[in-house]
Amino acid sequence: MNSTHRMLLTALLAGLSSLNAPAAEWENAIISLQTTRKAFSYSRPWQRQSGSANKTAVMIGANEFLTTAEGLQDLTLLRLQKYGRGQWWAGELSWIDHHANIAVVRARDLAFNDGLKPVEIGTPDPSRTGWEIIRWKSGNLERRAAEYNQYLVQEGRLTFMQHLQLEASSEIDAVGWGEPMIADGRVVALSAGQTGNNVRLLPVSFFAPLLQNRREGGQRGLGYFPFVWTPVHNPDTFAHLGLPGEPRGALILDVPAVPAVKPNLKARDLILEVDGNPIDNEGYYRDPDHGLMILENLSTRGRLAGDTVKVKVWRNRAEATIEYPLPAANFTDRLLPFAAYDSEPEYLIVGGLVFQPLNLPLLQAFGQNWQQRAPLNLTKYSDEVPTPKRPGLVVLSMVLPDPFNLGYQDQRWLVVDKVNGRQIGGLPDLNAALAAPPNGFHEFAFMPGSGVERMVLDVAETPAATDRILHQYRIPAAAHPPAE
Repeated sequence: MNSTHRMLLTALLAGLSSLNAPAAEWENAIISLQTTRKAFSYSRPWQRQSGSANKTAVMIGANEFLTTAEGLQDLTLLRLQKYGRGQWWAGELSWIDHHANIAVVRARDLAFNDGLKPVEIGTPDPSRTGWEIIRWKSGNLERRAAEYNQYLVQEGRLTFMQHLQLEASSEIDAVGWGEPMIADGRVVALSAGQTGNNVRLLPVSFFAPLLQNRREGGQRGLGYFPFVWTPVHNPDTFAHLGLPGEPRGALILDVPAVPAVKPNLKARDLILEVDGNPIDNEGYYRDPDHGLMILENLSTRGRLAGDTVKVKVWRNRAEATIEYPLPAANFTDRLLPFAAYDSEPEYLIVGGLVFQPLNLPLLQAFGQNWQQRAPLNLTKYSDEVPTPKRPGLVVLSMVLPDPFNLGYQDQRWLVVDKVNGRQIGGLPDLNAALAAPPNGFHEFAFMPGSGVERMVLDVAETPAATDRILHQYRIPAAAHPPAE
């Protein structure tokens, strides 16, 4: 770790540990959580179910318990338990960052904190030894050794962003719900997933800046690199760009206009360095702490949204240093939003035609391999960005059969282009278009490649047909949110 990053991380951890005492007795720091949350069916968006999860949290301050965010989205009930057994106490969510998969919960009754002591958090010793994963199990504190496998940068559990993660091997089973990994009397990571004996963890060095910003009263989240780049394998490319010396650098292919950032990076820029770290022709750099890392790691390495990174590029046969402000990660940065946490699925039923916003949760309803199983006319939009002309997409997901829509009953997964002559970028547009039908008919036009180009419904008969269909299929409402 270079001196600048070491000083920054030391300051962050010192601030986080200001309330903490040395954690000699982990049984006074580790608690159990039970969560109940809404679980929505995007294939039947009017249905409401519930889901539950058992998690672990660790005390980091007065009535502050750190855990992962997964299982806390769309929360309806949270209970806390100390010492691995006995009374359950009412809890509540204090703070959550879905992109980082980090959350802080608290007890509603401060008496829950009696006897508990905050722990110290920090980075593991460079030797990467002496690691343990710890949790309550059957009323006993279970501690299992963990061995270092690798640091890697991959997409997070609840986000489209790629960020730093740690993989370790352990004989512990069924973890990935916020169980802390400890070393030298400190928490050094939180578990976020498990495959076989390989446990995926979030290192403290990744999320410490977020916790420090929260403690200071800030609301900044993670930033990221939204531009699209590619490795460069063909020596002729470097020759064409006129780059002297050894092949190096990652080539920018596209800089999306959304999110809105200062347009100072351009397509065909060759990224040579980020914050002084040389980038090779595969798009990797040598991290002083974690070894070979992909350049995306430099957007979150001690950084938050709004921070500026220095990017040295090769442009027009000359070097240029760009001050690049990191945009905040938002789920709406893509044409198909990645997620819609803490909100119910939206839909609108018109004469049995069911319309929904096209987003990633809807595609994921096709199953684990949704990229292959979902219709191509839907998945082809998954990497596109919104535009002022088309901020979003609406899809006809199904038709609830009724004599009123006879002939259309087999149609589904059609992307809406226009309704009643008005271009559709979301359900509000659809509602507005339905309020102004031409010539006594609702006219629905679909995108090319959808299979069906046009549908027509009689305006006068639509309301009665919709009411009949809602009753027949036991659907509580024609729309969510209710149409104004």
